Amino acid sequence: MGNYADNNLIGGENVIYESKYHWKIFFTLSGLFTLFIAPTLARWSDEFVITNKRIICKTGIFSRKTLEMNLNKIESVNVDQSIFGRMFGYGTITIIGTGGTRESFPNIGSAVEFRKKFQEVSS
Repeated sequence: MGNYADNNLIGGENVIYESKYHWKIFFTLSGLFTLFIAPTLARWSDEFVITNKRIICKTGIFSRKTLEMNLNKIESVNVDQSIFGRMFGYGTITIIGTGGTRESFPNIGSAVEFRKKFQEVSS
């Protein structure tokens, strides 16, 4: 489990599922121009975690962007996949919270499994 999620768990909270970026991120312009350093750092540092109480998504190394939302405040977790996403097992996860909060995270490995674990925990 990643450092951020591990350090920010509250009492009685347990990690149910964790996902990382799909290996596809290595074959982007950013990956090629940085000799695979940028995608390696992103895959190492970014965290997408479901606990028994909330979803935690953290991106960035030096500047950090986090989304921490209680499960009872989430209306849905949507998955968008292209044909290649379906074939290779990645997609964009969009978390929609009450009050119109909408955050998207592209190129997540096993995006459908992420949504399935959320649905199991929240029901």
